[in-house]
Amino acid sequence: MTDAISRFAVPKLTDMPDDIRARILTVQEKSGFIPNVFLALAHRPDEFRAFFAYHDALMDKPGPITKAEREMIVVATSAANQCQYCVIAHGAILRIRAKNPLIADQVAANYRKADLTPRQKAMIDFAMKVSARAQEVGEADFALLAGHGFTEDDIWDITSIAAFFGLSNRIANVTSMRPNAEFYAMGR
Repeated sequence: MTDAISRFAVPKLTDMPDDIRARILTVQEKSGFIPNVFLALAHRPDEFRAFFAYHDALMDKPGPITKAEREMIVVATSAANQCQYCVIAHGAILRIRAKNPLIADQVAANYRKADLTPRQKAMIDFAMKVSARAQEVGEADFALLAGHGFTEDDIWDITSIAAFFGLSNRIANVTSMRPNAEFYAMGR
C-alpha cells in the first residue's frame, strides 16, 4: 500500500514494545497480513493494550449472540458512522463468520433490507439507537428485545459493542485509517 495508513506516526514494528509486536506478529501469522488498525493504534502503546483488551472481551466471547451477529452490529453502526475502515475490515470478518459473501454488503448498505432474521433486525435496531440516540433508550426497548429472547446480559453486550465501535469509528475517521486491500476480497 502506497498511501499512508494513518495521519499520525506509525511506529516501526522493531520499535514497538515486545508485547504489542508479539500480538501483531500473531495476527499476521493467522491472517497473512497485518491489519492497519494494529499498526495505527501502536502509536499509543497503553491505549493499544486497553483498546484490544476491551475489543477481545466484547467480540471473542461465546454466548447467545454469535460472533457473526456481533460483527453485524459493528458493520451496521460503522456504516451509520461512515467509518470506511470498520465497514471494510469487519465486513470481511462478517462474511467469513456468517459464511455468506453477501451479508456484509447488505448490512452496510441497509440492514433493514438485508437477509436477517427478525431477532437480528431487532438487535441491530437497538444497536443503531445506542449508537446515535442512546439518551432515548427506555423500557420499551428492553421489552422488545426480551420478546426476541435477549437477556439483560445480551442487551449489555449489544450496547457495549455499539458504544465501543462508536469510539473505534471516531478514531479511525480522525486518523484517516485506511483499510488493507486484503479485506476487500476476504470471504467472497
